[in-house]
Amino acid sequence: MCLGSSWPQSVSLWPLWSSSSSGPLHYSKWWDFRRRRCRSHSPDGEISHSLVYLLSRLMFFLLGFMRIRVRGQMASRLEAPVLVAAPHSTFFDPIILLPCDLPKVVSRTENLHVPVIGALLRFNQAILVSRHDPASRKKVVEEVKKRATSQGKWPQVLFFPEGTCSNKKALLKFKPGAFISGVPIQPILIRYPNSLDSTTWAWRGPGVLKVIWLTASQPCTTVEVEFLPVYHPSAEEAVNPALYANNVQKVMAKALGIPATECEFLGNLPVTVVGRLRVALEPRIWELGKALRKARFLTGGAKGQLDPLPDGTLGKLKPAELAQCLGLTCPEAVEGLSTYFQQDSDGNMDSREVALALEVLEGEHDPHTLTRHAFELFSEMNAGTGDHRLCQDGFCTILRLFFGTPATDGAELYSRLSTEESSQKELTLDKFQDFSLRHPEYARLFSTYLRPPAACTLPKPGLPPTCANGSPAAPLKNKAD
Repeated sequence: MCLGSSWPQSVSLWPLWSSSSSGPLHYSKWWDFRRRRCRSHSPDGEISHSLVYLLSRLMFFLLGFMRIRVRGQMASRLEAPVLVAAPHSTFFDPIILLPCDLPKVVSRTENLHVPVIGALLRFNQAILVSRHDPASRKKVVEEVKKRATSQGKWPQVLFFPEGTCSNKKALLKFKPGAFISGVPIQPILIRYPNSLDSTTWAWRGPGVLKVIWLTASQPCTTVEVEFLPVYHPSAEEAVNPALYANNVQKVMAKALGIPATECEFLGNLPVTVVGRLRVALEPRIWELGKALRKARFLTGGAKGQLDPLPDGTLGKLKPAELAQCLGLTCPEAVEGLSTYFQQDSDGNMDSREVALALEVLEGEHDPHTLTRHAFELFSEMNAGTGDHRLCQDGFCTILRLFFGTPATDGAELYSRLSTEESSQKELTLDKFQDFSLRHPEYARLFSTYLRPPAACTLPKPGLPPTCANGSPAAPLKNKAD
């Protein structure tokens, strides 16, 4: 398949059209072309390139992707060893492998279980990375470097630098993996210009099967793929992958007409950057409040007064004990709530975290009171002075509980805060509250995240149960009514 520079160019399966004006490309000539391309592909040559292409195109054709409109000219592997595509909005995005002549794609191992797409990734012999295995990430980086600097001996490598799917309204922060090798890259834009958006598979959106069903139900789904000019990094960008990634993100966002953001995903949690901290876009405490209200209402345990937590600041709370404290009649209902807290190898939670979270969700305490109580719960007594100091582990736990901040970010910030006091390595109460209540960047976080809206707070004693959205629950009707 040849790619022209006109817009739009249609690429379909029946018939296979060339970019010239001479009409359909003769099948035997097209097959010879694919075989020649196959010989110049991956050194291992384990799978027929032409067969993979036909099967991949057939899969997307059966799902309703009749047309791939192509704009611009794809660069050769010598001009751009690495391709980066955005916005990444759906698991259908690997369809751009077809106009890109099946480069090797870098994908997470979980995608192998996605229907249709998993089969395509196996056919493509994708480079797989596990998000939970640092050794896997290191291996992938080394492999990409080797291929990117092979002077055309390997096929191009395709990245989706956002790392996860979004709603196409803004570009997520680009991860640096595609830019570590410092070689020229070619940006690729993906658009789905359909009157009905059935493809988007974003956070808290429809599930895999529903997206596949809705898309397959459409008579025709169109994809637009635009190849931007090759981006050649400067000397500074070549040695600074983060800078390289940010600049390419801005170029692609400008071409798309959407913002380039600092938002990214940590696992399944969308986060943004505030100062030196990555914080959840939606406060984790608020999410816990909504989930708790829903669980207590649906299980018939929506009572006004919570049972007291176990005594002792270092107490471990089992899921069954947490269910009893939260007033849940079904212990299984607490399993989803347990994920909001740090758990040990046995699945037990720290009662201090639970107590602090529930105190926030009462909605009756101001940030000054809550930060003081947080300090009291997680501080330790200094043997030399006899007063209490907040160590790094406690500081990181508080930030993770309130904001969803990773421990690495908390540790770095703690190091900066503690070194500001020449004689103190730990934070005093005054120093901690000066940071949480008066810091120009972080004080707003505490004042916002520690004041949950009514839909996230727990019912007050003596009030009737409410639904998860905060509205009063309708009384249950008797069959005789």
